[in-house]
Amino acid sequence: MLDNPEDGSWQSGSMSAQELVLRQRTEILHALCSSRSSEILERVLDMLLARGTLVWEDYQNIQISEAQKAGLSFGAYSSDPELTEAPCGASATQTLLTERPGLVSKLRGCIDGALHVLVESGSFTSTDCDEVQLPIFTPSQQARHLLDHVRSKGEAAARVLLQYILQNQEHASHLNQETWTPTEDCFKYKKKLSSSVAVQSCFLSTYGGTSNMTLDDIYTESQLELAHDCADVLGSLSLEDLVGIVGTLNEDADTVLVSGEAGCGKSTLLQRLHLLWAQGAALQDFFLLFPFSCRRLNSEHRELSVQELLFHHCCWPDREQDQIFQFILDHPHLILFTFDGLDELKQNFSDEHRHCCPTQRAPVPILLFNLLQGSLMKGVRKVVTSRPEAVGPALKKYLRKEVHLKGFSPSGIDCFVRKHHSDPAVAARVLESLQTNTALLGLCHTPVLCWIVSQCHKELLGCGEGSPQTITDVYLMILQHFFQHQNPQKTLRIGWMQEHLNTALHLGLLAFKGIGNSCYIFSDTDLQTCGVTEEDICMGFLIHSKDISSNSCKRLEFLHVTMQCFFAALYIVLNSAMDRSAIAKLFGLQGMSQTGMSSTCFMACLPSTVQPELALEGEAIAVETANLQITATFVSGLLSQRYRGLLLHCCSSSTIDRKIRQVARCLSKRMQKHFKSISQPVEGEKKSMHAMPAFVWLIKCIYEMQESRLAQDIMSKLDVQHLKLTYCNIGPVECTALAYVLQHLKSPVGLQLDYNSVGDVGVEQLLPCMHVCNSLYLRNNNISDEGICKLIAKVIHCDNFQKIALFNNKLTDACTQHFSRLLKTKQNFLALRLGNNNITAEGAKQLAEGLQCNQSLQYLGLWGNKIGDTGAEALARALMGNKSLLWLSLVENGVGNAGACALADIVKNSTTLEELCLTKNYITRTGVECLIQALKHNTHVKSVWLKSNELSVEEVEEMTQRESRLIF
Repeated sequence: MLDNPEDGSWQSGSMSAQELVLRQRTEILHALCSSRSSEILERVLDMLLARGTLVWEDYQNIQISEAQKAGLSFGAYSSDPELTEAPCGASATQTLLTERPGLVSKLRGCIDGALHVLVESGSFTSTDCDEVQLPIFTPSQQARHLLDHVRSKGEAAARVLLQYILQNQEHASHLNQETWTPTEDCFKYKKKLSSSVAVQSCFLSTYGGTSNMTLDDIYTESQLELAHDCADVLGSLSLEDLVGIVGTLNEDADTVLVSGEAGCGKSTLLQRLHLLWAQGAALQDFFLLFPFSCRRLNSEHRELSVQELLFHHCCWPDREQDQIFQFILDHPHLILFTFDGLDELKQNFSDEHRHCCPTQRAPVPILLFNLLQGSLMKGVRKVVTSRPEAVGPALKKYLRKEVHLKGFSPSGIDCFVRKHHSDPAVAARVLESLQTNTALLGLCHTPVLCWIVSQCHKELLGCGEGSPQTITDVYLMILQHFFQHQNPQKTLRIGWMQEHLNTALHLGLLAFKGIGNSCYIFSDTDLQTCGVTEEDICMGFLIHSKDISSNSCKRLEFLHVTMQCFFAALYIVLNSAMDRSAIAKLFGLQGMSQTGMSSTCFMACLPSTVQPELALEGEAIAVETANLQITATFVSGLLSQRYRGLLLHCCSSSTIDRKIRQVARCLSKRMQKHFKSISQPVEGEKKSMHAMPAFVWLIKCIYEMQESRLAQDIMSKLDVQHLKLTYCNIGPVECTALAYVLQHLKSPVGLQLDYNSVGDVGVEQLLPCMHVCNSLYLRNNNISDEGICKLIAKVIHCDNFQKIALFNNKLTDACTQHFSRLLKTKQNFLALRLGNNNITAEGAKQLAEGLQCNQSLQYLGLWGNKIGDTGAEALARALMGNKSLLWLSLVENGVGNAGACALADIVKNSTTLEELCLTKNYITRTGVECLIQALKHNTHVKSVWLKSNELSVEEVEEMTQRESRLIF
């Protein structure tokens, strides 16, 4: 949170910790309060109280003032004067304060028992119990309120509570292992449910439902990462981690969110989770698992109880339904619910309608929302998938944790392609083709695109230099593949689109209307309305939906939601009768807000003959902006000059040219709106643009058009020195588009891509724009030595390139030879930050060789590596005559006295060094004495950080008095 790309470490400045906190006050408050839940802030206050940093009056003042500012709901803790006057010498009452964080955790699940003991002992009255158990309090707030009440009652009450907690802990292990014995009917129901889940999950539908692969044979792990930093987690999470304790932020919550972009494999991940449970291979802590599809829940218009929802939509018990449901109610911790595709639910998440009774009927969306927030079935674990943009603060405050699904890794692509092809020779040829086309390789990080590329291997291997570069290229390839599949003996001609125009328009209208109504499952009536024939269905783009309503007729859905968006785009481009304002409305420039588009406006895009039919569908439904953006991306790609010849067989030249001009004009205007929103910089700071995801979408649209003049014209209007794209879901695909557009910038910029999914392939895709980058920030991007090798080979020849930050990646000693070469070659290079990687003493020695030849570097950050004394000594020797370095960080590197003494020589002799950071090492008094002696000879050095080393409190006090520039 406190990291600054220009500082590299929170310690990097001469400011005190207090000054740093004051400077970052806004950011800290946002981090503590942005979830709209007070729990994180209250935990921080617990720790400050326990350590004596806060007195009780300050604690209450913070609660009142910050709750009012942030709109948070705290427990209304007592302000009784007796509470603040609790005798400090009384061990029991003092323990309640000093052990407060741990006691809150221990009491949270046993408030009733604690109150019962306190009442029996005479310490509490019924009124006291009522005040603690107010329904507006969360379990954690009730625990805090209980502790505060007990402290106000004095020493006797505190001893009673502590004794109860101790006894409760002694019995906890026994209670946790307490045997539960389901009835025979429960076991029979589990067997039936497992069988049903296995049948639904064992096959992965691939080609139009006519060819099936078992999930066990084709499933490939995707990259699953926590949405927040967690020191205990390295690398990707497992499926078991989803419902485990790893990364838990809110222990009171039951809902785990798996978020990811369209096509990243969310549904397949849940399918795998279901199958492993049904096979008894994983998640066996859960006796019953109930899978739901939000797409199919849309078709349920009846009001249901929770019991009816479970049994009607998942698996009906043959007998004793009430007994089985009672078992579920009595053992919530043994139950798992999964909800796939929350973003496809027609209603937005809301917590306005509370529903607490599992036997009372309510509309399905209200049931779902109350299940997710915990008003219903508290204790049941829920896993829900969604695209990121569909999850707002209203839901996030009820999350136990959030994880991001980031698609395939490079090894995952390799694994998937080899699994997809039974012939190893074919798989090898496909992979070889991908390696020669890095743009296509980048696309394959998205599982649905990797499937298309694998499926279309014949088209891919036969296209020569015309290999796909854009997402539109890939979807046109699958379109061609499906058309060819219907008549394998006939070779598709140049005008193949014209031959299948009716199918494209029929399916396009179906897709277009579906997008406009947030509809993804289609009935026979829907098909007839759009003119979809049996021949169109046989093409394979539509598959049978596994509808959960037993009494419903067979329904169809597109192979994937992105396929539906592609056909909607085809309809917009190929339909000559489309309203002239359709494209402007699609890009959000006419009659729509920038945050969303209404179905009413979307319907206006249709020909007048179709509008009345849509108008009968009922009230206007909020159209998902994300799907419209995907559709607009495909429209941009289809209207590229590359496909002009293909389209001319279907549309007039004037129609195509008009639509191309419209798209170009829309993209230009939308980008200019972003540019105009850039605020003027504070004096002394760089002019910076903090881009939002919509900006990235527009960049992708420009790339899909493949019009360099358009990109050049748009970028000529962007005047910033720093472009910040943190937390924007930037992967290899986005990197390709960014490089294509940013290379046309008129002046160099700093490009900040921290906390994304760039990876090695993404780094390679960024290379074309490195000549306009003066600094590059790639924190937390899963980059390895392979990516760095290619990056350095490029930037070493870029005159503007001066700074790089690569905190928290997967770098080893193998990358340091490349950085050494960079330091030797570029004598205008200013900052190298490689914190929290896996660099050892050998890597430090490699860097030292480059440092000996460099006289420009000002900032060197190696915190969180493993260079030890040997590495520190090598760096010290290399920097002995350096006349440029201002800041050096070797925090948490296993440096001891030998390293400290070697670095002391730099401190003594350097004419430029201002700050040396040696926090969290193994330096004792001997090493610090060397640094003190060195500082006597150098007044230029401002500070030497030595927090958390091997020093006693007395030694710290003494040395601080002797040298004020030592910071402990």
